[in-house]
Order: sequence, then structure tokens, then C-alpha cells
Amino acid sequence: MGNSQTTPSSPATGGYIAASIPPSGVVTILSIDGGGIRGIIPGTIVAYLEEQLQTFDGPDARIADYFDVIAGTSTGGLMTTMLAAPDKNKRPLYAGKDIVPFYKEHGPYIFPGNTSAWQNMLAGPKYDGKYLHQVLKNNLGDTRLSQTLTHVVIPTFDIKTFQPTVFTTCDVNDSPEKNAKLSDICIATSAAPTYLPGHYFDTADAKGGKVEYNLIDGGVAANNPTLIAVSTVTQRMMAEDKKFLPSSISSNDPTGCHHLLILSIGTGNAKKADKYTAQQAATWGVLGWLAQRDGNPLIDVFSGASADMVDYHIATIFRSLKAGDNYLRIQEDDLKGSTASVDVTTKENLDALEEVGKNLLSKPVMKLNLLTGKNEPVPQAGTNQDALKRLAGLLSEERRRRTIAALNGN
Repeated sequence: MGNSQTTPSSPATGGYIAASIPPSGVVTILSIDGGGIRGIIPGTIVAYLEEQLQTFDGPDARIADYFDVIAGTSTGGLMTTMLAAPDKNKRPLYAGKDIVPFYKEHGPYIFPGNTSAWQNMLAGPKYDGKYLHQVLKNNLGDTRLSQTLTHVVIPTFDIKTFQPTVFTTCDVNDSPEKNAKLSDICIATSAAPTYLPGHYFDTADAKGGKVEYNLIDGGVAANNPTLIAVSTVTQRMMAEDKKFLPSSISSNDPTGCHHLLILSIGTGNAKKADKYTAQQAATWGVLGWLAQRDGNPLIDVFSGASADMVDYHIATIFRSLKAGDNYLRIQEDDLKGSTASVDVTTKENLDALEEVGKNLLSKPVMKLNLLTGKNEPVPQAGTNQDALKRLAGLLSEERRRRTIAALNGN
């Protein structure tokens, strides 16, 4: 359970996140949205959370030690893999503090910025993806989905069968064809239409037959993968998988919401920036919907709508079952200029995105107003930094509870 240290005092509670762990425990979920280079924002949040976990359990503590499920779409899928893939010592390939430096080092080569969306619109995707593919293959080698240090959930979309394909560690035993290389899964989930090429690979099913995948970015199905992660856990509960089944689930909470502890992190959006108007959109044809200034309106719209609708559904369900404090969504709604783009990788923008993440820590905890659709501060919940400190304490408590239960043979 990591190195034992004196537990620091927690900030005052009140609101998100939950005040205590039920005696029977919780299932813990981390979810990270898609958003290209804006992954720097959740990368900053994850680094802070891991730093807080280390104050409880020592410098070797890692995110994968505390979350039963890590879900990520597109850039969030890359981050999920970085946090959950094993190194040669069977520890996470990357620490939380390594994520932002990774993006800053490799981002300018993944999105080189020397191409024009208009020039490539009819010839192919804006970027060829070769650098990203090579980095992933070099780092992940032949590591497969079944080898992750905790369960992962990574959505993609199969353009041939025209349906979502979700890669989850839970499915590997029953569906061996899903046990793909993590590099292939990462390349697929990040293959955003018009930005990066779709990805083909094949695997073998239980009988040795070839199973083909023709995949593009998971963001077209679930840019915010929180709902898929919850559905995955719920399915495992229904299957009575002991890894996901707390010892007591109330009959008043058949979904198990009180036994879920969820952190969902967005990559930011430009809700407050009035990025596009109906008057502008009224003049756009096909090409206009695909390229405007630093953005791609069509992708911006469906990715933003997808993320917000998931937040709406999760917030509604959890609050209706009096479990609202078990769900924390951290999102920046006020991106402006280049920070709202998914592929601007100048040093100035990379630094600006990191600053957005740091500033987000000091902003108040927000919750979605289900009537207006706007995020509002939660009274007495403090800042996101305060909420993450509380969450770190709960995660550490749950980890200790499990260690004691294991020693007692439970």
C-alpha cells in the first residue's frame, strides 16, 4: 500500500467530494476527456492529485494504485495508457508529473503546425500521424490491453461497422480479440477525423480467426468517457465480479452509485468565448464546417456536446440518488484563442495550457445546474485543489481498507 507516512490534516469538508468511505468500500473511477494538445490541462490536474496521494502514502504512490478503472478518450486515452501501462518493473510507465513534460516534448512533432487545414482538406488529414505512431510503438512495444496495472476503458469508433468499439481490460477474458496492443488502441482512439489518419489492425479471436478493426477517434462516440466507465463497472457488478462488487449494495441504490467514487476531468472548452455564431454558421458549406480560424466547428460541436451530455446524465443520476458528492467534474469553460485549439503547439500555447491547468486548481468546485446547463460554484466546497486533497485522503483510506481486508482474508 505504499510507504506509510503521517496523514496530513484534511481541509474542511462540505460538498464535493464525499465525506467518508462506506464500510463496504467503493469502486474508484478516473475519467479523462479527449481534446488533443489540450490534454495538458488534465495532465496538470492528475499531477497534482498524485502529489497529494504521495503526501499520504509516500513518493512511490501512483494514480494506478488507487483507481479501479481509468477511462480516456483520444488524448485522454493516451494519458490513461501512460498511467496504467507497466514498465519493466511492473510499475506505471509514467508518473503523473511526467505527463505535461511528455506533451511539451512531443506535441510540436505530433502537431507540427506547418500544414494548412485548407491545403489538406481534399488531399488527406492535416497530419500524417507518423511521429505519434512511432512514439507510441517505441514506448509501449508489444504490451497488450490485458497487461495494464489497473482496468482501463478506451473508446474508439469502427468506421467500417459504423459502431463504437470500446477496449476494456474487463472484456479480455471473454473476448480475446479485444486484447490488442496498447499502441494500436492509442493510435486508434486519437485518430481524429481531418486531423489524423484512421487506423487499421487485426487480432485473433478464441478460435484463431482474424478480427479486423478500422478505427477512428473515440471522441465521435464518447469524448467524455465517464458514462462508459460507469456502464462498464455496472456490468461487472451485475456479473458479480468480486473486483467491482462492494460487500453491501443498498436496495435503494441498485446502480451502486453510493459505492462509486468518480473524478472526471475535461480538456477545456470555449463556452464563454462566443467562438461561433448562428449568423456565421448560416454561411458555411461543407468546408466551412470543417475549418474556421484555429478550429474545426463540426468536431468542436460534437465533442463538446458529447462531453456535456455525459456530465448532464451522470450529474442527474447521482443527485437523484443522493450521491452527488461522489462525482467530481473538473472542467475549464473559459478557453480563449489558441488555448481552445486541439493542435496549436507553439511554446507560448503549451505554456498557456499548463497555466490554465494550474489556475483551474484554484478555481471553485463547480456543479452543473440541470435547468440552465451552466456550471455554478458549490457552496462551502472550496476550490478544485481542496476537493482533490479530500479525494486523495479518501483514495488513501480506501486503499488501506482493502489492505486490511486482504490481511483478514476478506
